[in-house]
Amino acid sequence: MSDIHPDTAVPSIETQNGSTIRNNASAAADAIKNHPITQSVTNGPVADNIKDQHAKTSAEFSNLAASRQTPSTPAATGQPLTHYHSFFGSLLSWKNPRASGIAYATVVLFIFAARYLDIIRYAFKLSYMILGITVLAEGVGKALFSTGLASQIRPKKYYTVSKETLNALIGDVHELLNFFIIEAQQIIYAENLFFSSAAFLGAYLSYYLIKVVPFWGLSLISTSILFLAPLIYKTNQELIDHHVANATKVINQQTEQVKALAGQHAARATETTKGFVSDYSAKAQEYIGNARGRSVSPTLSSKPAPEVKKENAPSAYKAEDFPEAPKEEFKSAPPVGETASALKTEEEPLIST
Repeated sequence: MSDIHPDTAVPSIETQNGSTIRNNASAAADAIKNHPITQSVTNGPVADNIKDQHAKTSAEFSNLAASRQTPSTPAATGQPLTHYHSFFGSLLSWKNPRASGIAYATVVLFIFAARYLDIIRYAFKLSYMILGITVLAEGVGKALFSTGLASQIRPKKYYTVSKETLNALIGDVHELLNFFIIEAQQIIYAENLFFSSAAFLGAYLSYYLIKVVPFWGLSLISTSILFLAPLIYKTNQELIDHHVANATKVINQQTEQVKALAGQHAARATETTKGFVSDYSAKAQEYIGNARGRSVSPTLSSKPAPEVKKENAPSAYKAEDFPEAPKEEFKSAPPVGETASALKTEEEPLIST
C-alpha cells in the first residue's frame, strides 16, 4: 500500500519553488548583513556620526513643528496672529539650523527643477513606468507561478484619508492663507518700519531687475536673501549692532543739528514777519485815518477870510432903481365869445383886390 493518505495535502511545485526563492533571498540578506565589511560600516564611527546627525536633525524638525503656536503678542489692530507667524519666524531665524538649511536647500532645488526639468512630462513618464512594471510583474507572476507578484505586495487595506486628517489639512491651509494676508497688510500699513522699508527696497529693485533677470533667477535671489540675511545677522550680530548703533548716533546728532538750525531760521523768519506785519499795519492805519479825515465835512479854518474891496461896490440903493408899483385896479378880462366875434368882424381877406 502507498504511504500517501487521501487527507494529506501535497505541496505543489510552484509553492516549493516560491519557498526556495524566499529562503535563498533571506539567506543572502543575512550573509550580507553579517559580513565584516557591512558590520564595520554599520557599527563604525561613520555610522555612529550619521546616526547622531540623524537624531539631531529629527530633534530640530520636532522643535520646528512644536513652534507652531499662536503668538502671545497680537497685531496692531488687536487681532490674534496665526501659528505660522511663529513657525516661519523660527524657520527664518535659524533657531534650528539643520531644519532651516534643509528647507533652504529644498526650495533652491525646487527652483532649479522647475527651471531645468519638465516636471509634468517626467511625472507622466514616472506614471507609465510604474504602471508598466506592476502590470508586467503581475502578468509574469501569474504565468509562471500562478500568483501575481504585484498582488503579493498589495496592502491588506488601501490607504484612505480620514475626515479628521482632511479637517486638519483644511485648517492648516486656512491658517497659511491668513498668515500671508495679515503679513501683507502689516507691511502695507507699516506696522514694522524696518520690514516695510525692506519690502519697499525689494520691490523697487525687483522692478528694475525683472527687465534683465528671469523669473526663476529673481525667485532664487529673493529666497537666498530671505534665508541668508538673518543667518548673516545672527553670526555677526555684535559687529552689526555696533555699527548700527554708531550710525544711529550720527544720524541723531545730525538730526538735532538740523532741528536747531531749522529752529533758528524759523525764529528769524518769525521776527522778520512780525516786523513787516507791524510796519504794514501802521501804514494801513495811517491810510485809513487819512481817508476818514477827507470824508468828514470841513471845519472852520482859523485863517481870516479875505477882505472884499469896496471900491466899485455901490454905497446904497435908491428908489429910482426900482419900477413903480401899479396904482389902478386890475380889470377883468372880456368873455372869450365876445373876443372871438370881434376878431371875426375885423378879419381882412387874404388876397387884396
